[in-house]
Amino acid sequence: MKFKIKKPLQSLVIAHLVFVISPPVLALKSDVNQPVLINSLKQSVDMQHNVSTFTYDVVIQQGTIDIRAAQVVVTHLGDDQGKTYIEAFGDPVTFYQIQDSGKPVKGHAQKLRYDVFPQLLTLTGNAYLEQLDSNVKSDSITYMLQHQQIKAISDKGKHVTTVLVPSQMQEKNG
Repeated sequence: MKFKIKKPLQSLVIAHLVFVISPPVLALKSDVNQPVLINSLKQSVDMQHNVSTFTYDVVIQQGTIDIRAAQVVVTHLGDDQGKTYIEAFGDPVTFYQIQDSGKPVKGHAQKLRYDVFPQLLTLTGNAYLEQLDSNVKSDSITYMLQHQQIKAISDKGKHVTTVLVPSQMQEKNG
C-alpha cells in the first residue's frame, strides 16, 4: 500500500484500512487483492477513540471501487472487524464499482455508511443506485451486500421510484 503518513500514525491508519476497506463482498474478487489508496487534502487520527478522519476532496480507490466524498470518517470500536464502520459525507458522496458479472454499479447520496458486520451499506439523503439503465431513487437505500438485497424508503409521503429496463432483466435471466 502507498501512504504518505507520519510514522507514529501509520499503524493506526493502516489497521483501519485493512479492517474496513477490504471486505470481499464490496468488490470484484480481484479488488480485495489490490492496494488501497486514500487521497485527501487533510487527515487526522484520534488514537484514543480509534477514529481516522479524511477531509477535502477524499478519493478512496481499491481495484474497481471508487468512492468520492468531502469527508470520510473511519471508526473502529473494539477488537474485532465487525465493530468497524465508514461514514462518508458529501454533496453528494459518489461511488462506482464493477461487479463480478462485469456490470458497473454506481450511485450517490448525501451520506454513505458501511457497517462491516453485517455487511450493510446505507445511502441516505437523495439516495440513488444504478446498474446499467435500471435504477432506484429514494430518501434512503439499504443494501445487504452478502444477500444482495435492497430496501428503499422515502420520507414524508414521497414515493420510491424504480426504473427497470426489460432487455437488461432478460440478459440477467438468460
